[in-house]
Amino acid sequence: MTYGLLVFAHLVGLALMSGGLIGVWLFDLRSRQLTELPLFAEAVRNIAVFYDGVVVPGALLLLASGSWLIVSFYGGWVFLDIPWLVGMVALFALEFVEGNTITRLYFMRLRRLTKDALAQGRVTPELERARQAELVPTFTHFLDIPILMVIISLGALRPTTWTQFGVGVVAALVVATLLTLVIPRLYPWTPAAGAKEQP
Repeated sequence: MTYGLLVFAHLVGLALMSGGLIGVWLFDLRSRQLTELPLFAEAVRNIAVFYDGVVVPGALLLLASGSWLIVSFYGGWVFLDIPWLVGMVALFALEFVEGNTITRLYFMRLRRLTKDALAQGRVTPELERARQAELVPTFTHFLDIPILMVIISLGALRPTTWTQFGVGVVAALVVATLLTLVIPRLYPWTPAAGAKEQP
């Protein structure tokens, strides 16, 4: 009974985290297509809502239920002998730390800069620089979903070697790199001329 409840909680956490990351992804793409500052600000606010309201609770639920499952049903530290489980834990830890540092802090700063721009009635140079020249946060943001797919594949297929982990991580890095190079070119952020002028 306890195992079933923990697995259910784990799946709910996965659903929340996955849905939240997809929401962040979509609103980030949407924000790149918007030229009006108020609409851009709304998209940035929605990114924060999905991060804080969906991704973080999902990640915390995954952390709690996953830790309980490992301690209760996988022998505690014995899990270090199970490649697929170690891979899942390592990648989740990477996602958790990166998502709550580089990516989340970037979007918090973007939201603050957008509020400042709204107060001034124009796109500030700081906001424009943050939206166009921040490659590291863009890369880590585009890495979130590919890494999550690797984590899910490890849990679903449960390989007994490290091959799938290695191939999956390399593939995720390649996909994130391609997205970092392609998406900003497909959707360059070019605010409307009027958005840069004082009202």
